[in-house]
Amino acid sequence: MELTRITPRLHLLDFSIGQAYLWQDEEELTLIDAGWVGTATGTAAAIRAAGLDPDRLRRIVLTHCHRDHVGSARELADRHGAEVLAHRLDAPVVRGEAPVPEPDLLDWEVPLFAHGMTVPEAPPTRVDREVEDGEELGFGDGAVVVHTPGHTPGSIAVHLPRHGVLFTGDTVASVQGVTFGVFHVDRALALDSMRRLAKLAPSVLCCGHGAPVTEDAAALLAAAAG
Repeated sequence: MELTRITPRLHLLDFSIGQAYLWQDEEELTLIDAGWVGTATGTAAAIRAAGLDPDRLRRIVLTHCHRDHVGSARELADRHGAEVLAHRLDAPVVRGEAPVPEPDLLDWEVPLFAHGMTVPEAPPTRVDREVEDGEELGFGDGAVVVHTPGHTPGSIAVHLPRHGVLFTGDTVASVQGVTFGVFHVDRALALDSMRRLAKLAPSVLCCGHGAPVTEDAAALLAAAAG
Protein backbone atom coordinates (compact mmCIF):
# COMPACT_ATOMS: atom_id res chain seq x y z
CA MET A 1 0.00 0.00 0.00
CA GLU A 2 1.17 3.52 -0.70
CA LEU A 3 -0.02 7.10 -0.48
CA THR A 4 -0.75 8.72 -3.83
CA ARG A 5 -0.40 12.50 -3.76
CA ILE A 6 -3.38 14.27 -5.33
CA THR A 7 -2.49 17.83 -4.29
CA PRO A 8 0.35 19.02 -2.03
CA ARG A 9 -1.86 18.41 1.04
CA LEU A 10 -4.15 15.63 -0.17
CA HIS A 11 -3.27 11.94 -0.52
CA LEU A 12 -5.16 8.81 -1.57
CA LEU A 13 -5.08 5.33 0.02
CA ASP A 14 -6.63 2.71 -2.28
CA PHE A 15 -7.92 -0.53 -0.71
CA SER A 16 -9.18 -2.01 -4.02
CA ILE A 17 -12.74 -1.95 -2.65
CA GLY A 18 -13.12 1.50 -1.15
CA GLN A 19 -10.50 4.07 -0.37
CA ALA A 20 -9.47 6.62 2.20
CA TYR A 21 -7.95 10.06 1.96
CA LEU A 22 -5.29 11.72 4.08
CA TRP A 23 -5.34 15.50 4.53
CA GLN A 24 -2.14 17.15 5.71
CA ASP A 25 -2.21 20.31 7.79
CA GLU A 26 0.93 21.95 9.16
CA GLU A 27 0.93 20.15 12.51
CA GLU A 28 -1.55 17.30 12.10
CA LEU A 29 -3.10 14.73 9.79
CA THR A 30 -6.73 13.81 9.16
CA LEU A 31 -8.07 10.61 7.59
CA ILE A 32 -11.34 10.65 5.70
CA ASP A 33 -12.47 7.03 6.15
CA ALA A 34 -10.18 4.23 7.28
CA GLY A 35 -10.23 1.28 4.88
CA TRP A 36 -10.60 -2.39 5.72
CA VAL A 37 -10.02 -3.97 9.09
CA GLY A 38 -6.47 -5.35 9.21
CA THR A 39 -4.93 -2.56 7.12
CA ALA A 40 -3.87 -0.24 9.96
CA THR A 41 -0.23 -1.34 9.86
CA GLY A 42 -0.08 -0.86 6.10
CA THR A 43 -1.71 2.54 6.34
CA ALA A 44 0.78 3.70 8.98
CA ALA A 45 3.67 2.37 6.89
CA ALA A 46 2.39 4.22 3.82
CA ILE A 47 2.15 7.44 5.80
CA ARG A 48 5.74 7.00 7.03
CA ALA A 49 6.96 6.19 3.51
CA ALA A 50 5.54 9.52 2.36
CA GLY A 51 7.69 11.27 4.97
CA LEU A 52 4.85 11.90 7.42
CA ASP A 53 4.35 10.77 11.01
CA PRO A 54 1.24 8.64 11.68
CA ASP A 55 1.36 9.75 15.31
CA ARG A 56 0.29 13.18 14.01
CA LEU A 57 -3.07 11.62 13.05
CA ARG A 58 -5.58 13.68 15.04
CA ARG A 59 -8.94 12.59 13.65
CA ILE A 60 -10.62 9.97 11.47
CA VAL A 61 -13.79 11.24 9.84
CA LEU A 62 -16.13 8.42 8.78
CA THR A 63 -18.37 9.34 5.86
CA HIS A 64 -20.73 6.49 6.75
CA CYS A 65 -21.04 3.20 8.59
CA HIS A 66 -20.07 0.64 5.90
CA ARG A 67 -17.32 -1.89 6.58
CA ASP A 68 -14.95 -0.76 3.80
CA HIS A 69 -14.89 2.73 5.34
CA VAL A 70 -14.93 1.95 9.07
CA GLY A 71 -12.76 -1.20 9.17
CA SER A 72 -9.43 0.03 10.56
CA ALA A 73 -10.66 3.17 12.31
CA ARG A 74 -10.56 1.68 15.80
CA GLU A 75 -7.05 0.27 15.47
CA LEU A 76 -5.65 3.43 13.90
CA ALA A 77 -7.29 5.62 16.53
CA ASP A 78 -6.02 3.46 19.37
CA ARG A 79 -2.47 3.31 18.02
CA HIS A 80 -2.05 6.94 17.11
CA GLY A 81 -4.31 8.80 19.54
CA ALA A 82 -6.83 10.01 16.96
CA GLU A 83 -10.49 10.75 17.63
CA VAL A 84 -13.19 9.11 15.51
CA LEU A 85 -15.97 11.27 14.08
CA ALA A 86 -19.27 10.16 12.50
CA HIS A 87 -22.73 11.56 11.98
CA ARG A 88 -25.18 11.08 14.84
CA LEU A 89 -27.44 8.80 12.75
CA ASP A 90 -24.68 6.36 11.72
CA ALA A 91 -22.79 6.43 15.02
CA PRO A 92 -24.84 3.61 16.64
CA VAL A 93 -24.06 1.36 13.67
CA VAL A 94 -20.36 2.19 13.84
CA ARG A 95 -20.40 1.34 17.55
CA GLY A 96 -22.10 -1.99 16.87
CA GLU A 97 -25.23 -0.94 18.75
CA ALA A 98 -27.52 -1.04 15.69
CA PRO A 99 -27.57 -3.13 12.48
CA VAL A 100 -26.18 -1.85 9.20
CA PRO A 101 -29.18 -0.51 7.24
CA GLU A 102 -30.17 -2.67 4.28
CA PRO A 103 -29.72 -1.09 0.84
CA ASP A 104 -32.52 -1.00 -1.72
CA LEU A 105 -30.67 -2.79 -4.52
CA LEU A 106 -31.45 -2.61 -8.21
CA ASP A 107 -31.10 -5.93 -10.05
CA TRP A 108 -27.75 -4.99 -11.60
CA GLU A 109 -26.39 -3.95 -8.20
CA VAL A 110 -26.93 -7.39 -6.61
CA PRO A 111 -23.68 -9.05 -7.86
CA LEU A 112 -21.69 -5.88 -7.15
CA PHE A 113 -23.03 -5.82 -3.62
CA ALA A 114 -22.12 -9.48 -3.11
CA HIS A 115 -18.56 -8.63 -4.19
CA GLY A 116 -18.45 -5.68 -1.80
CA MET A 117 -19.49 -7.93 1.07
CA THR A 118 -16.25 -9.89 0.65
CA VAL A 119 -14.60 -7.07 2.61
CA PRO A 120 -14.12 -8.23 6.24
CA GLU A 121 -16.77 -7.00 8.64
CA ALA A 122 -15.71 -3.97 10.67
CA PRO A 123 -15.43 -4.42 14.45
CA PRO A 124 -17.51 -2.25 16.79
CA THR A 125 -15.72 1.09 16.77
CA ARG A 126 -15.98 3.96 19.20
CA VAL A 127 -17.25 7.31 17.97
CA ASP A 128 -15.66 10.09 20.00
CA ARG A 129 -17.56 12.92 18.35
CA GLU A 130 -20.97 12.82 16.72
CA VAL A 131 -21.28 15.52 14.07
CA GLU A 132 -24.15 17.33 12.39
CA ASP A 133 -24.74 19.19 9.15
CA GLY A 134 -22.79 22.44 8.93
CA GLU A 135 -20.40 21.58 11.77
CA GLU A 136 -16.79 22.68 11.39
CA LEU A 137 -14.27 19.90 11.90
CA GLY A 138 -11.09 21.76 12.85
CA PHE A 139 -8.87 20.94 9.89
CA GLY A 140 -8.30 21.97 6.29
CA ASP A 141 -8.75 25.69 7.01
CA GLY A 142 -12.44 25.24 7.74
CA ALA A 143 -13.63 21.76 6.76
CA VAL A 144 -17.42 21.51 7.07
CA VAL A 145 -19.81 18.57 7.43
CA VAL A 146 -22.46 18.23 4.72
CA HIS A 147 -25.15 15.74 5.76
CA THR A 148 -25.98 13.62 2.71
CA PRO A 149 -28.67 11.13 3.76
CA GLY A 150 -29.71 8.39 1.37
CA HIS A 151 -26.72 6.11 0.98
CA THR A 152 -27.15 5.58 4.71
CA PRO A 153 -29.19 7.78 7.06
CA GLY A 154 -26.03 9.31 8.53
CA SER A 155 -23.89 9.61 5.41
CA ILE A 156 -21.86 12.79 5.24
CA ALA A 157 -19.63 14.62 2.80
CA VAL A 158 -16.75 16.81 3.95
CA HIS A 159 -16.24 20.13 2.18
CA LEU A 160 -13.03 22.16 2.33
CA PRO A 161 -14.29 25.39 0.74
CA ARG A 162 -10.96 27.23 0.90
CA HIS A 163 -9.33 24.44 -1.09
CA GLY A 164 -12.24 23.50 -3.36
CA VAL A 165 -12.02 19.89 -2.13
CA LEU A 166 -15.11 17.74 -1.59
CA PHE A 167 -15.08 14.26 -0.06
CA THR A 168 -18.39 12.66 -1.05
CA GLY A 169 -18.33 9.27 0.64
CA ASP A 170 -20.44 6.87 -1.44
CA THR A 171 -23.17 9.28 -2.49
CA VAL A 172 -21.11 9.89 -5.63
CA ALA A 173 -18.76 7.48 -7.44
CA SER A 174 -15.99 8.06 -9.99
CA VAL A 175 -15.29 4.51 -11.13
CA GLN A 176 -16.46 5.06 -14.72
CA GLY A 177 -16.68 8.80 -14.86
CA VAL A 178 -18.58 10.79 -12.24
CA THR A 179 -21.85 8.99 -11.46
CA PHE A 180 -24.50 8.49 -8.83
CA GLY A 181 -23.27 5.98 -6.25
CA VAL A 182 -24.69 2.51 -5.60
CA PHE A 183 -26.18 0.50 -2.71
CA HIS A 184 -28.35 3.31 -1.33
CA VAL A 185 -30.85 2.79 1.47
CA ASP A 186 -33.03 5.53 -0.10
CA ARG A 187 -32.15 6.30 -3.72
CA ALA A 188 -34.37 9.37 -4.03
CA LEU A 189 -32.93 10.91 -0.89
CA ALA A 190 -29.38 10.08 -2.01
CA LEU A 191 -30.01 11.77 -5.36
CA ASP A 192 -31.25 14.88 -3.57
CA SER A 193 -28.03 14.79 -1.54
CA MET A 194 -25.95 14.49 -4.69
CA ARG A 195 -27.68 17.55 -6.15
CA ARG A 196 -26.88 19.46 -2.98
CA LEU A 197 -23.22 18.47 -3.36
CA ALA A 198 -23.19 19.61 -6.98
CA LYS A 199 -24.12 23.13 -5.85
CA LEU A 200 -20.81 23.29 -3.95
CA ALA A 201 -18.96 23.26 -7.31
CA PRO A 202 -15.75 21.58 -6.11
CA SER A 203 -12.50 21.76 -8.04
CA VAL A 204 -11.31 18.45 -6.56
CA LEU A 205 -13.80 15.60 -6.12
CA CYS A 206 -12.86 12.69 -3.84
CA CYS A 207 -15.34 9.81 -3.93
CA GLY A 208 -15.42 6.67 -1.83
CA HIS A 209 -14.92 4.56 -4.95
CA GLY A 210 -13.01 5.65 -8.05
CA ALA A 211 -10.15 7.96 -8.87
CA PRO A 212 -10.12 11.52 -7.53
CA VAL A 213 -11.32 14.03 -10.10
CA THR A 214 -9.06 17.05 -10.44
CA GLU A 215 -10.19 18.46 -13.81
CA ASP A 216 -13.68 19.78 -14.59
CA ALA A 217 -14.92 18.32 -11.32
CA ALA A 218 -17.72 20.84 -10.81
CA ALA A 219 -19.09 20.42 -14.33
CA LEU A 220 -18.88 16.64 -14.24
CA LEU A 221 -20.63 16.48 -10.87
CA ALA A 222 -23.34 18.88 -12.01
CA ALA A 223 -23.96 16.84 -15.15
CA ALA A 224 -24.15 13.58 -13.19
CA ALA A 225 -26.56 15.11 -10.67
CA GLY A 226 -28.86 16.20 -13.47
